[in-house]
Amino acid sequence: MTKRVIWITGASSGIGEASVYKFVKEGFQVILSARNQIALEKVKSCCAYPENCKVLPLDLIDQASFEEKTMEAIAAFGHVDMILHNGGISQRSLIRETPLEIDRKLMEVNFFGTVALTKALLPHFIARKTGHFGVISSLVGKFGSPYRSSYAAAKHALHGFFESLRLEHFQDHIAVTMICPGFIKTDVSKNALTADGTRLNEMDKAQANGMSAEACAKEIFNALTKKKEEVYIGGKEIMGIYLKRFVPTIFTKILRKSEVR
Repeated sequence: MTKRVIWITGASSGIGEASVYKFVKEGFQVILSARNQIALEKVKSCCAYPENCKVLPLDLIDQASFEEKTMEAIAAFGHVDMILHNGGISQRSLIRETPLEIDRKLMEVNFFGTVALTKALLPHFIARKTGHFGVISSLVGKFGSPYRSSYAAAKHALHGFFESLRLEHFQDHIAVTMICPGFIKTDVSKNALTADGTRLNEMDKAQANGMSAEACAKEIFNALTKKKEEVYIGGKEIMGIYLKRFVPTIFTKILRKSEVR
């Protein structure tokens, strides 16, 4: 029987790395993408079945390369069943201090990079009359938060785009799963952009106490295999989704008082 194939971006660390291990363990063939080829090779070597992995370096800003990269991904195992859009970069800066070029970079990586790669792979899914887009959004893809203005904007935009895609390609049997993690213990805050474009290089307290990347990957696997439309992953911070929906004024007051950085 032909193994199912998943393409994972941002696969060199954090949620992406943990997802690679989980999907390989469950019998998938996995295409690993990120900018750092050395880190990707290391992840591959740590997999239960490295022979079921293909390293494919990719930079989400280099969108001109996506058609070629997509053809390489398809050729790796003959087809692609699923992609997990995990690559991206976070933010830790105030709106008034952040120049527009940083806002544009955050949108370019987190939104346009994901959209461009989706458009490159979509014809393959349409031709096969099957396919699945898993999209790592965030809880701040559902509500805004201080210090994350353009990151939150990009994640909000992903929801709008992929909800439209889900409706447009229902008859092509193409599924979309929006995945909204809360605080996951990864280096995402360390790598977050500050107002001057440098990395924060600090671990958020909430991040340090968050769910493990391995536990998050398990929930991602379950959500994708069950073809859920949207899933929230994390601890008590998930309650923010429901507070925002049902008591938005109270939720705003809570956010004003909370220590978010």
